Amino acid sequence: MSRLAIYPGSFDPVTYGHLDVIKRAQSIFGTVVVAVANNASKKYIFSVEERVAMMKEVTHGMKGVRVDVFQGLVTEYAKSKKTNVLIRGLRMISDFDYEFQMALTNRRLAESIETVFLMPSERFSFLSATLIKEVARLDADISSFVPKQVAKRLRERLNKGTAS
Repeated sequence: MSRLAIYPGSFDPVTYGHLDVIKRAQSIFGTVVVAVANNASKKYIFSVEERVAMMKEVTHGMKGVRVDVFQGLVTEYAKSKKTNVLIRGLRMISDFDYEFQMALTNRRLAESIETVFLMPSERFSFLSATLIKEVARLDADISSFVPKQVAKRLRERLNKGTAS
């Protein structure tokens, strides 16, 4: 039975860890909407349009994966898509506190919505977009962390000096 799950995040930038979680979620639920957050109060390296474009590019051809953008509460977005499943990735135990708080808050806001935690492959368990941006700023090779088209865009952005 195919079900729809939402995988929300900022994806600034998308990493191999994100792609691993997307593949795992798709194998369980059949259809995954990667929901790129548009939060005006957050400072991103890439605009929401750029993040959506990168996500579409790197998930092109992945059966059952769609990319969308959302603003506001993810629980309201999930309701609008008529699903009750949110996917969250857990890399390290340090992620758990924050993710657990968010899951419980979402449950309080919409008790019908369940959060499913998925762990990426061990080889991606340490990856974070923040870490990758820092490594890229220091001009190190990030090809094992992000797809080549993402690495190229990240280098271009950082070399222009527009990143914060």
